[in-house]
Amino acid sequence: MKTFVAFFCLLFVANGVLADVYSAAIRQAKSVAANASSTRQDNPPPPVQPPPALPSQTNSPPDPVLEATRQNIAALHVDFDAFGDRADTNSAAAQKPSLMSHLTAAASGTKPSPTSISKLADDLMTALAGNEKLRQQHLKLAQDVHAIFNSSHLSPAQQQKIFADVQTLLQNGGVAPDDATNIVNDIKTIATETK
Repeated sequence: MKTFVAFFCLLFVANGVLADVYSAAIRQAKSVAANASSTRQDNPPPPVQPPPALPSQTNSPPDPVLEATRQNIAALHVDFDAFGDRADTNSAAAQKPSLMSHLTAAASGTKPSPTSISKLADDLMTALAGNEKLRQQHLKLAQDVHAIFNSSHLSPAQQQKIFADVQTLLQNGGVAPDDATNIVNDIKTIATETK
């Protein structure tokens, strides 16, 4: 029985020693975790850097034809507004050389005859002079006129649509029917000459 008690005491002591090893390991793990947590709080991780930007792509220069188109439409619009500011065709006559220059520049390919351009300029001057009702349509009119000067790029259906659009635009803008018809006939002539 002494052996049994001695063996039992030995197991009890061994159990205490083994338990102490496990408790020490647990305490050490808790200590490591606590230290890691406090280290993270004291030294936060570096902020996440965004990925490096791709090398800046140089924007290609704008298309010169597109830029010329935009500038020409803007110039025609300014000319039309200037005619609208004039009370009559006599006071608008000073604006005609500018309009002639911008109409001539509108064609990127085959140019219409100077006679056709002059006739259109005169008819536009008559229709636009002092006409405030049409002012809101000057930009659309400039776009349509520019397009007709480049009719080689338009299908017959597109041309017909522009002719009808100009006719409607002028009539709704208070232009006399005869003056509107003259302008439409002028742009038809120009469309034929620039084909």
